[in-house]
Amino acid sequence: MFNVCPGCGEYSDAKEILLSPTRAVCPECKYERPFFSLPLFVITGASGSGKTTAALELTSKPSDFVVLDQDVLWNDCFNAPDNDYRLFRNTWLRLAKNIHQAGRSVLLFGSAIPQQYETCTERRYFSAIHYLSLVCSPNELQRRLKDRPGWRKSGSEQNVQNMLNFNQWLIENAEQTQPKMTLLDTTDIDLGATVAAIRSWSEQINTHESG
Repeated sequence: MFNVCPGCGEYSDAKEILLSPTRAVCPECKYERPFFSLPLFVITGASGSGKTTAALELTSKPSDFVVLDQDVLWNDCFNAPDNDYRLFRNTWLRLAKNIHQAGRSVLLFGSAIPQQYETCTERRYFSAIHYLSLVCSPNELQRRLKDRPGWRKSGSEQNVQNMLNFNQWLIENAEQTQPKMTLLDTTDIDLGATVAAIRSWSEQINTHESG
């Protein structure tokens, strides 16, 4: 919707972005379309860190945010690790950008790292992307994965090791990614505390940037 120019009808996600006020300029006819450039909030983490459970809880309460889980759009056509899942990330940014035009920011849950979003064409339509990574101790992560129903195949040795490696990578690299990730350790806190921490993190940033 947003990428189709009202002036000439051409499609482009690579419009020039102008500020004060924010508007997207069609590369074909130079039509300037005003838009809301809002912050996006990405909640990442290994499987078992608490993302999905927290997302479900957040959707059950009224909020100024739209809460989404990236898995709802997953399809084998997006399974392209060689290019860092670029089409999948860009598709999610396009969807979030259009949702933002209703004036509400998106809380997007799903395993990812900043560079996978920051290098996408659609990234330019957001005022910022903020990253919160849920992590926990290796023993607790392993217990959670192995306790899951068998059909999810979360408890396989390969999957457990992959998730342990990703969890450790997030802990070790949160300060080095661009932008940095905020860490939330869910090892010893319950669902209520996890949800409260996510809500506080996003609301504080949103209030500061809106002000």
